[in-house]
Amino acid sequence: MSILNLESNRLKMRLVELSDLQVIHMLHSSPGVDKSNTLGIPKDIEETQAIVDVLVSDNEQSDIRKYTFMMETIDENQFIGLTVLNLGSAMFKSAEVWFKLHPDYWSKGFGTEALNAILDFGFKELNLHRIEAGCAIENIGSVRLLEKVGMTREGSKRKALPLRSGWADNYEYAILESDWV
Repeated sequence: MSILNLESNRLKMRLVELSDLQVIHMLHSSPGVDKSNTLGIPKDIEETQAIVDVLVSDNEQSDIRKYTFMMETIDENQFIGLTVLNLGSAMFKSAEVWFKLHPDYWSKGFGTEALNAILDFGFKELNLHRIEAGCAIENIGSVRLLEKVGMTREGSKRKALPLRSGWADNYEYAILESDWV
């Protein structure tokens, strides 16, 4: 597989590698990240290893359907999170995007930069028609981020997300390639 890198003003994003295990485990173990995440905190590094193995395997397919990117700062090479573009049916030219950002980097514009880079990649490089995202309705930071990059709230699902705090309602967002130009 060829090397795939995306950049924004302050971020570089590359596909996840096996050597990223420790920082991904740290991210998944963060109580702040876990609050709005369906994955839950891993019980040990082996549980995270199993997740990373799948992410790397997905990234190594000749016809990638799920791109998982590491987000790192350009100036300090500091890991700050993950973002994923999960392609749907080729016929519908659609995908879903999700992201996890370390709490130290919340509300500093990094999520906006990363999501804009992913949307640009999806629409310009992969020729997608539609990119979707969802988030717990209580996750105000993600709601603001999705709206800031131009995604439209199309609806909600009741009690759709199994979070540590219980079942949570989910907002559904999307953006079309015609919105992106």
